[in-house]
Amino acid sequence: MPRENAVKTKPSSGATAKAEASSRSKAQGAAKAGPRRFTEAELLRAPASQYMNQEQLDFFRERLLRMQRELLDKADITSEHLREHEVEADPTDQATIEEEYALELRARDRERKLLKKIDESLRRIDDGSYGWCEETGEPIGIPRLLARPTATLTIEAQARREMKQKLYGE
Repeated sequence: MPRENAVKTKPSSGATAKAEASSRSKAQGAAKAGPRRFTEAELLRAPASQYMNQEQLDFFRERLLRMQRELLDKADITSEHLREHEVEADPTDQATIEEEYALELRARDRERKLLKKIDESLRRIDDGSYGWCEETGEPIGIPRLLARPTATLTIEAQARREMKQKLYGE
């Protein structure tokens, strides 16, 4: 490739050359790191024609994986906390500690259920159905997925399901 249009520059000083090399290295590293990541604001501004394109799927995969790691870390901390349990001499103090453990275990149980939903959402990303209502086939919508990345229904379909459960006790 001819370099006729190349700009000629004078040789740099040692410090400047190092800074330029570092800058080039960072730019090359950024290029190797992969595609630029979306922000929430960019997702919200994206046209409807780009709904659930690869960049959006990557954004939600990353968000779900981060949620999964945080929940697993909390579970590890809880199990470690429970292993360190010491019996208190005062029955009232012991009862308080046991109640705190019960609350913590209930919270971890809810998180365990959320982990299952995260796994299902990751599978839906892989099979191409993520972001689409499993009942109507319509887009769930970016704002709803940002608020609840594990959503499988549009707001309207979820409202219908909750009304049905309320009426029929399902």
